[in-house]
Amino acid sequence: MGITALTPPPRPEAPLDALLEFPDNRLMIDLCGQFDRNLAQIEHQLGVQIVRRGNQLSVAGDGAARAQASIVLRTLYARLEAGRPLEAGDVDAAIRLGGPARDDGATTPADQLEMFQGGRVEIRTRRKIVEPRTEAQRDYVRALYANELAFGIGPAGTGKTYLAVAVGVSMLIGGHVDKIILSRPAVEAGERLGFLPGDMKEKVDPYMQPLYDALNDFLPAKQLQKMMEEKTIEIAPLAFMRGRTLSSAFVVLDEAQNATSMQMKMFLTRLGEGSRMVITGDRTQVDLPRGQASGLSEAERILGGVKGVSLNYFTSKDVVRHPLVARIIEAYERDDEAAG
Repeated sequence: MGITALTPPPRPEAPLDALLEFPDNRLMIDLCGQFDRNLAQIEHQLGVQIVRRGNQLSVAGDGAARAQASIVLRTLYARLEAGRPLEAGDVDAAIRLGGPARDDGATTPADQLEMFQGGRVEIRTRRKIVEPRTEAQRDYVRALYANELAFGIGPAGTGKTYLAVAVGVSMLIGGHVDKIILSRPAVEAGERLGFLPGDMKEKVDPYMQPLYDALNDFLPAKQLQKMMEEKTIEIAPLAFMRGRTLSSAFVVLDEAQNATSMQMKMFLTRLGEGSRMVITGDRTQVDLPRGQASGLSEAERILGGVKGVSLNYFTSKDVVRHPLVARIIEAYERDDEAAG
């Protein structure tokens, strides 16, 4: 009886490596980050393996992930070549904005460099350059420049207020507006204003603190203090807006879900000549008394489709705080859907 030779089953092909070369060793160090943390971030988010060999990076993984990681690395290197700093948030932005890559051997990073070359969307302030980190943020920033009234609606941590304040500062220092007015409804959420110490300003300042924090990111402290003393920049509760006409101003109403229908209409009709207005809010965090309608939801319904008005929406995928924040928001969304 003859012996039948057994043919071993074919071994699965190991994923091909993409070998990328970066000629400037100093920029290569910045690209990798301290202790290669930038590479680790790309590996974690895209599911690839990156090995550093001198001034080359070898990227291993399945086709689409490998191609996308290659695009991200080239995009970030181009940013460094342009003299721009590289932070963890910039790596995250390049991954989010890169989109799915083609795996047909013709992948190029050219159309992925919009943020870092001639067509990039950026906001220049005195202290820093701010760049959108998701597609929704990029569309939102464009809408802020293009429309006289823009809404930013979505969960916490998506940059709605931060980007609006950054655009306001940019337009102020560029001479496009004469002042910035930032406002919030001073709605009590478990602690009554009357029980807080101090005069009215000291009572409402805690409600305005996120607006102060954003301004401090964009303007030197002394310049900000001078602008506030001269009323070039104002931060005030929504109730203080009644009776005013806001001309040649960049106006932001934050936490607008806590404005009543009457307050929202009052605020919207303050818009004067040469002004821009931004309304931001999260429909899931309404602190109004039970049964009282949110002015944000009403305005969204009434103003949709009105010329000059932009409605911009964010989801948990646009959260740019700690990744756990996005997972928390998604968990609450699932619970709401199950309850509904």
